[in-house]
Amino acid sequence: MPNPVVHFEIGCRDREKTTAFYQQLFDWQMTSGAMSTDIKTDAGSPVTGHIVSLGHEPHNYTNFYVEVPSLVDALAKAGELGGKTLIPPVPLPNGSHFAWFADPDGNTIGLLQRS
Repeated sequence: MPNPVVHFEIGCRDREKTTAFYQQLFDWQMTSGAMSTDIKTDAGSPVTGHIVSLGHEPHNYTNFYVEVPSLVDALAKAGELGGKTLIPPVPLPNGSHFAWFADPDGNTIGLLQRS
């Protein structure tokens, strides 16, 4: 099936507190790094996540990421369907890129284009 959900993100003001909450609530495996806390919800699941404190708005949010072959094409199609680009393509250290858009109701969705 094309365009799978591949990642999720939880934004917060206090990363340690939020990490502890979700770890205790769901028994997720957490690994803290310099910028975020990586999440594995199940050893057999390819969907991973992370908790991050951006230090600016939006502070509190949840987001899921859909893998697409082209961020540019996906953002253009979202725009044609009434969506709006919120964050244009941003490079990641591993060579992949991400972007955010809002659907017509204002929900934020992440896109991921792997390298």
